[in-house]
Amino acid sequence: MNRTVPHLFAYFANGWERIACMLPLCLVLFACHANSQLTEQQAAGKHLYQVRCAHCHEDNDLALKKVPPDLHGLFDRKTLPSGAPATDDAVRQNVITGRSMMPGFACRFDQEQMAALLAYLHTGLR
Repeated sequence: MNRTVPHLFAYFANGWERIACMLPLCLVLFACHANSQLTEQQAAGKHLYQVRCAHCHEDNDLALKKVPPDLHGLFDRKTLPSGAPATDDAVRQNVITGRSMMPGFACRFDQEQMAALLAYLHTGLR
């Protein structure tokens, strides 16, 4: 037992150096694990959200005077920002026909894409 104790001290003496070296790897693995938690459908919805929704609902890179509502945790609430019930049908209707300053996207989402977008919105936008 005396032989292993000095070995353990030597191992932990450089602990901070080991942590510093392992940190980037841990961050990469954590990021990969976080993305892997999305189903294939949710991942497709995330891509659609990033390409077609985030410009206004996150970045507002179009410099809109009225900032669109934040969609994080959309289905955690009972109602949408418009006051409509937070249901798939209500969100689908808003996306297809538009609402207030938001244009309709009827021709930009087929049924499979809409299902993927809704699946991603149900994740709370992780």
